[in-house]
Amino acid sequence: YYLGGLIAIGAMTLFMTLGWESFGGAGIVSISVLYAAVGLKITNALSAKNLAIPAGICATFVVCLTPLAIYGLQQWLGVWPDDSVYRDYHRYIQWHWLYMELGTLAVGVMVAWKYKYPFLIMPIAVTLWYMTMDISAMLSGGDITWELRALISMYSGLLMIGLAFWVDIRSHQTADYAFWLYIFGVIAFWGGLSSQNSDDQLSKFIYFCINLLMIGAGVLLVRKVFVIFGALGSCGYLGYLAFDVFQDSWLFPIVLTAIGLGIVFLGILWQKHEKTITQKSRSWLPAPLRELLEARS
Repeated sequence: YYLGGLIAIGAMTLFMTLGWESFGGAGIVSISVLYAAVGLKITNALSAKNLAIPAGICATFVVCLTPLAIYGLQQWLGVWPDDSVYRDYHRYIQWHWLYMELGTLAVGVMVAWKYKYPFLIMPIAVTLWYMTMDISAMLSGGDITWELRALISMYSGLLMIGLAFWVDIRSHQTADYAFWLYIFGVIAFWGGLSSQNSDDQLSKFIYFCINLLMIGAGVLLVRKVFVIFGALGSCGYLGYLAFDVFQDSWLFPIVLTAIGLGIVFLGILWQKHEKTITQKSRSWLPAPLRELLEARS
């Protein structure tokens, strides 16, 4: 299901060719509307047969057509500001993508509200990420540096993680609507964090600690994406210590081995007393968070 759906979505987004420009604005709008109508018809047919996954994929396909339709409309009306083309939408940061992103968010929210399929949150999460970068380009007058991109990505990812947590608390008894928000929130946050340039040892150690906190958050919330990226960042820091800081030290591998074995021992203790530790730790948490963790465990 997902392979076919992603190929169809990619064909109208990431893999769009310049040949479509020959249709002109009116042609692009007409084809987009036709595709959307067919997509909604298939979605309704699959939904009536209780085929939730393919129905959700088809509904998501309709949402992903929105930026193409808005681009075509702007070309048709003659209000497109420069010579950039639609295929650049997924490659470059520019302020005039904002109309396409706002339209995609509006359509995405409406379709998600109507059909309530978790996969529909995916284009919404991607668009939120895109929009934060394009807003920064608009505010900076189009001259956006790599450092600013990394900083904005980090903070926008943090906000998206907060939104995902709020959605998780509100919807954990129905469906996993927070999944894609967590995915792209963590990618944006961790990518921005890892792109920060600093030669300060304290900053690098803080980076390591943040990655450890991400692993802890992933274990607590039962979200593997935190654990995966936290582990990648932690291993990156340990690799930096091994190859740059302690490259001539014979003691570092021994200490690292001892730490690793200590973690294994702590894992054994945790497994042995997991039920007691879990009950005591959760008793201190607010009721909504406690209910969320109990539902996930």
